[in-house]
Amino acid sequence: MNDSTDYEHISEVRVRYAETDQMGVVYHANYLVWCEIGRTDFIRALGRSYADIERDGVTLAVSDAALRFLGSARYDDRVLVHTRLEELRSRGMKFAYRLVHGDTGRTLVTATTSLIALDANGRPARLPTAVVDVLRRAATMGAES
Repeated sequence: MNDSTDYEHISEVRVRYAETDQMGVVYHANYLVWCEIGRTDFIRALGRSYADIERDGVTLAVSDAALRFLGSARYDDRVLVHTRLEELRSRGMKFAYRLVHGDTGRTLVTATTSLIALDANGRPARLPTAVVDVLRRAATMGAES
């Protein structure tokens, strides 16, 4: 199982004052938080939530994250988080993100996160079939657009 999809979900965030540094520029760690928003919105758009996945018996832990900074956002800017599923495996998945300035269209950050499924004891586990089926739905949605 190594699925990649063309389906892309777009989430919008507005930079809050607390997310900026003294110069009014977004603090770099906030982009990773916005990736999480994109990821959870992506899954929710497919008809499930992270809470549903946990009820299916697994948690999803970030095992790898990579961000490339190309520009910066400032207080009150709109940021669009483009999220897509890049890879789906039996025990995990990888998401790709493109964070874009909402007014100029300029790409601010590109990123990826890999997640691994863990059982109740914190050990790697297979993704439940229901979760795999929901994530595979993204491939169908991408083909329709």
